[in-house]
Amino acid sequence: MKSAFKWLILFMIVGRATVVAQEYRYEIGGMAGMSMYLGDANQTSLFQGWNPAAGVVFRNNLNFRWAFKADLLMGKITGDTKNTENVFPGHAQTAFSRTFVELGGQIEFNFLPYSDKFAYLNTSKISPYLLVGLGLTLAPGGNKTFFGIHFPIGLGVKYKIRNRLNLGVEYTIHRLLGDAFDSPNSEGFNLDNPYQIHSGLFKNKDGYNTLLFSITWEFGLRDGRCITN
Repeated sequence: MKSAFKWLILFMIVGRATVVAQEYRYEIGGMAGMSMYLGDANQTSLFQGWNPAAGVVFRNNLNFRWAFKADLLMGKITGDTKNTENVFPGHAQTAFSRTFVELGGQIEFNFLPYSDKFAYLNTSKISPYLLVGLGLTLAPGGNKTFFGIHFPIGLGVKYKIRNRLNLGVEYTIHRLLGDAFDSPNSEGFNLDNPYQIHSGLFKNKDGYNTLLFSITWEFGLRDGRCITN
């Protein structure tokens, strides 16, 4: 009976730790890196024409495996049809540059139970993760402001360098529901559906890629923690 009672207590502790998961619920911090254009003037290269990007990130850690993340990002894209093998109508050429602002939300899945505590649950201080989500992108400038929805999907790695402090790096592809992201000017030749063909939901749409490094600080101590340190 005593042995069964001990196992019951242990099961309750482990179960509670699994639900409670990380010691702190939230993270906030900054991120910086690069943004790259993907569209009619660059359909294949994922790192062509990189430009600076930076922003802030907020994360709600649900448990070891799952987290909700929100970001506010500002970046820049540039493109030039001379750098592509595509042949445009009339062999026209154009180049562009514009700044964009992104407000996004993603769901993250950690491939390993991410924490620097609860070693008896085989947690890890480093974990790769997958992210998918939804966001809004605004790109003012020129004579044609772009505003549209984007769908991010990416991979990253996060690492706890010490208690409450996290480093991360992630590469994300942002697919836009629009083809005017690379056409800030309305005069002359632009890349807003240059072939005048019917487009599907994701066919013939623009996008951008980001490679971002982040540092975040945890806060919001969870109630009823099963540890004291």
